[in-house]
Amino acid sequence: MSIQQTGLIAPLTSPLPPVPNGESFTDSQWTTLMAIGDAIIPSIRNTGSSGLTLQDSKYVEAINKLKKVIPPSEDKDALPSRYLSESASSIPGLRELLHRTFSDYVRPDARKGIAVVLSALDTRAGCLLLTGSTTSFHLQPVAFRQQILQNWAVSYLPPLRGVAKGLGFIFKATWTKTSPMLSQVLGFPRAPVHGKPGKGFDYSFVQFPPGPDPQIIETDVVIVGSGCGAGLCAKNLSEAGYRVLVVERAYHFPAAHLPMSETDAGIHLFQNGGVEVSDDNSISVIAGQAFGGGGSINWSASLQTQGYVRKEWADMGLPFFTSSEFQNSLDRVCHRMGVSADHIEHNNTNNVLLEGARKLGYSVKAVPQNTGGNKHYCGYCTLGCGAAEKQGPVVSFLPDAEKAGAHFIEGFSASQVFFENVNGRRVAKGVKGIWRSRDTNSGVSGSDQTTRELVINAKRVIVSCGTLQSPLLLLRSGLTNPQIGRNLHLHPANVLGAVFPTRTNPWEGAILTAVVDSFQDLDANSHGTKLEATSMLPSWFLPLLPWSSGLDYKLLAARLSHMGGYISLVRDRDTGRVYPDPVDGRCRIQYTPSALDRKHALVGLEALAKICYVAGATEVYTTTIGIPPFIRAGLAAEGEGDDEGELRQDQGINEPAFVAWLDLVRKKGLAGPDGTFASAHQMGTCRMGSSEKTSVVDPEGRVWGTEGLFVADASVFPSASGVNPMVTNMAISDWTSRGVAKGLRAERRGEGARL
Repeated sequence: MSIQQTGLIAPLTSPLPPVPNGESFTDSQWTTLMAIGDAIIPSIRNTGSSGLTLQDSKYVEAINKLKKVIPPSEDKDALPSRYLSESASSIPGLRELLHRTFSDYVRPDARKGIAVVLSALDTRAGCLLLTGSTTSFHLQPVAFRQQILQNWAVSYLPPLRGVAKGLGFIFKATWTKTSPMLSQVLGFPRAPVHGKPGKGFDYSFVQFPPGPDPQIIETDVVIVGSGCGAGLCAKNLSEAGYRVLVVERAYHFPAAHLPMSETDAGIHLFQNGGVEVSDDNSISVIAGQAFGGGGSINWSASLQTQGYVRKEWADMGLPFFTSSEFQNSLDRVCHRMGVSADHIEHNNTNNVLLEGARKLGYSVKAVPQNTGGNKHYCGYCTLGCGAAEKQGPVVSFLPDAEKAGAHFIEGFSASQVFFENVNGRRVAKGVKGIWRSRDTNSGVSGSDQTTRELVINAKRVIVSCGTLQSPLLLLRSGLTNPQIGRNLHLHPANVLGAVFPTRTNPWEGAILTAVVDSFQDLDANSHGTKLEATSMLPSWFLPLLPWSSGLDYKLLAARLSHMGGYISLVRDRDTGRVYPDPVDGRCRIQYTPSALDRKHALVGLEALAKICYVAGATEVYTTTIGIPPFIRAGLAAEGEGDDEGELRQDQGINEPAFVAWLDLVRKKGLAGPDGTFASAHQMGTCRMGSSEKTSVVDPEGRVWGTEGLFVADASVFPSASGVNPMVTNMAISDWTSRGVAKGLRAERRGEGARL
């Protein structure tokens, strides 16, 4: 569906940075890689020798299935064949996105491993070993290539399973982002059909002239990062009368550019092109890297810290979390964002959760939204909020800060915090890094950007880079506390998809407005799972669904318009760590969902399947390799008799075929490498605690062993929050920054307070 058809105003374009120089693979490796892509996303026809050729009857069957789900349009009759004939290699822009992905976002060791496999597939010996044939992979028919990929996916050799899983995800993701046909088949518009564009705050950013020497800047407080924690700190400290400078690696894109396209958003608004992957590929981690941080791309869910989590943290020597001060901070941030559940209009996906839970007797409730007391019926907010209604830092706390005198620098990569030794004390004195300006067209796609080293002298340094990056900055700054980077919690989530008889347009409406909490305590120690809806944008949801063949995947993808997607989101007991890559220093994640946490996720997955079943789903899909979908048999009309003339009874979740499928799901489980997890919540790598031996920051947010250095983001959580972490993060940062202001006031009065 085009912008013109919906009468929408298209967001402004956001040109990408230049494509990396050089090639990530050789020409022969690219040939093999695209042959793999054309097996995953093949051209499907009933005639010809190229692509995947079907018998006429099977081709007509596929065409008819597509016609049933394609929305009305002038070329509805032609769309199915055009959609089926599209292959990965036929799509303009797909290879460029692949090149950018492999050059910029895939780890060097992983890229090298893929290159070895690609080279082997173009040799007789390598092909014989990997495919059972001496013919080069790219010369094989598509059907044979698909069989090889299917075999790799269940191979007893972990590297082959890893290649099949990794390349499968990459090609599904790049196809859903770049395909010109998919959006037409789905009737998926470029921008939300509800609401209207808004106008955000008009920021001013500090600029610097070119020069060979470092630019020296003086301020009272420098805040590294601009996300949920940084926003609170900037507001509080600037309103307290101090000179505040907020520095951010990303660039600001006004509301007129939002929501971005799915391709552009991954590169402009997220870390590592959209997805970080753990070392063992067991979990994909999604983290914002935007002006406004995660608050610019999250789903508006605004849940306060639950009582059992507050008690757990207080019992760890942090009484603040059961104090009225913490509740005051929670209420203060929620009031500023207009958090409320009063204006929610649930979309179909969340209504299924509400109604299914009601029918099963599960506890379910509405999730408050930070939408300023307005109804916000938009499913695109993970690409940036074009209505400027979601009250993330860019719309709320950061404008408050600038109005109070704060200054901002975009395009700044912090290399280190620097210190002075003052009478044996390690005192933070500022931050060093590299600033990269916009180009002469005020964008970031040109090659004419100014680069300048900045040295920012400050009385206080607040690190708010997020759970994945804050510990890396501390390590680059020479700190050696072994707790830095450890205690990583991720709220691992497992995904379930369901197909419904009628069109759902699941990308419409607020993304996450209901939560089932019946399973949040499965071990009597407050570890369990919550059931929530997930984003249903094509490139967010479809790559998670299983691939069994090119035809089946295309037919499944076309039914996104009839789907709902859900997550079993675990409050993880067990942890991992982040650390710098030894080659290029990028973030590496060592994390595997533990047996206990996988068990809890499975409980939630089963409950979600039951919810979808009683809500009328005709098909249910997990993301675990080896578990077939549940296909519901046709339901008799009410009062219709069976073959023996007896009334057919609706057995609900006790229907034998469904029970048998659930037994299969439980038996298969979610163990790696077949179980697929994702995370949008990262916490704990600069954990707050009462002892330097077990934590990184003290109860006031100050980094142990230093003075003048604080951390204010979700990395300070003592353990997993169990709810979407935004409000908890903001409340802790509110407390921390008020403490920083108190220290600065005492210093100003000459009371000799420690930094």
